[in-house]
Amino acid sequence: MTTDAMPDLPAELPDWIREHIKLYFEDPVKAHMWDSTVAGGPGPLPCLLLEMTGAKSGQKRLLPLIYQNIDGKYVIVASKGGAPDHPSWYINLQKTPGCHIRVGAEQYDCVARTAESPEREQLWEKMAAVYPPYNDYQKSAGDRRIPVVVLDPK
Repeated sequence: MTTDAMPDLPAELPDWIREHIKLYFEDPVKAHMWDSTVAGGPGPLPCLLLEMTGAKSGQKRLLPLIYQNIDGKYVIVASKGGAPDHPSWYINLQKTPGCHIRVGAEQYDCVARTAESPEREQLWEKMAAVYPPYNDYQKSAGDRRIPVVVLDPK
């Protein structure tokens, strides 16, 4: 699935996401600790670059996401800023859980799964410690329980 050449990116991606993806291909070490202030964040945050297959298009999709490595697994949160619906990347992973991640200069093939209770709550606490707005996002999401996704390296 992965390639060293940056693919064409969808036009609808915000510029700050496009720039972060571009930086991951140019300087993955710098892209790993991303300065989130460009998007209103608190400062440097650990980000991986998720490469997955689009559920409808079948095309490769890329997205930088805040993560934590917990017990050798990569954990991400499908928050969509607290929107009432799931982000498209989460839907993509539900359809095709095989994915690829870039974590700084390292790369891994992974299988995605949604964490269930009680694992979800334990991972949520750890992710919210890195990025506290996740707690506000859960309140904003209404009835949607924001998924916590575990990327298990193969």
